[in-house]
Amino acid sequence: MRGHGFLLANYVPGDSLVHRTPLAVKFLLVFACGLASFIIQDWRISTAVLAGLCGLFLLTGAGIKRLWRAIRPLAAVLLVIGLFQWWQLGAPTAARIVLNILVCVVAASLLTATTPVQKLLDGVVKAATPFKRIGADPERFALTIGIMLRSIPYIAGTFADVRDSARARGLERNPRALILPVFITSVAFARQTGEALAARGLGEAED
Repeated sequence: MRGHGFLLANYVPGDSLVHRTPLAVKFLLVFACGLASFIIQDWRISTAVLAGLCGLFLLTGAGIKRLWRAIRPLAAVLLVIGLFQWWQLGAPTAARIVLNILVCVVAASLLTATTPVQKLLDGVVKAATPFKRIGADPERFALTIGIMLRSIPYIAGTFADVRDSARARGLERNPRALILPVFITSVAFARQTGEALAARGLGEAED
């Protein structure tokens, strides 16, 4: 299936300024963009921030195609959100909401495109270590994120394959033909992942 061959965090090797930037700074950039999405009230500012992030992304050498692949899955959802907000609150507010979502997406893509997955997970463990005092398990937290990074594209690829198969049989408008196979495959993948983790003793609480 198409989702099997890649990770959501699609790292692109390089030596750009963003690649060399410390991971903590990149984490702070993503956090700041997420915070800004709630604070910015002017769509023109959102546009400027988004343009700056897109410029940084292109400077990494990842390419515009990879940037588009990060945004494309959300295009339909953003269109619906934009039209609804336009109807409810007007065009400026709709544009601001959609642009702020894109700011978060591009910021996260900038992080994953310039940081190897293992380094990213190591950074998560380090960032979560202070919370061990209140019972948090940084290793398990990083393991959860790693599984998520693998599972999302798997399920997306499964859906794409099922959709193509249903279209070939003339069943693309049949919800059961689309949802049921994806559900069954996803559950099977979750069970296989759980069994693999259990066989290695991963993810289990320490005595």
